[in-house]
Amino acid sequence: MKEHFLRSSVERERDYVRQYEYLVLTIGPEDSLPEARRRLVEHSEYGKWELERSRLYVGGGRRFWLRRRVTQVQRTV
Repeated sequence: MKEHFLRSSVERERDYVRQYEYLVLTIGPEDSLPEARRRLVEHSEYGKWELERSRLYVGGGRRFWLRRRVTQVQRTV
């Protein structure tokens, strides 16, 4: 199971107004699906990630794209 972040410079066409950061979770065919579900639930509950896309590949591998809105803090001083 592999996780990696996409750089913030990556923009999707439909996300041009809002800024999101992306996390890609790659699961090989040898990894257990219950473990992958547990990781997805943890990311969504505690990290405020939402599932944008999932993909099942021919060899049995899976890839999940998670996104969350980038919060920009404004200085008040």
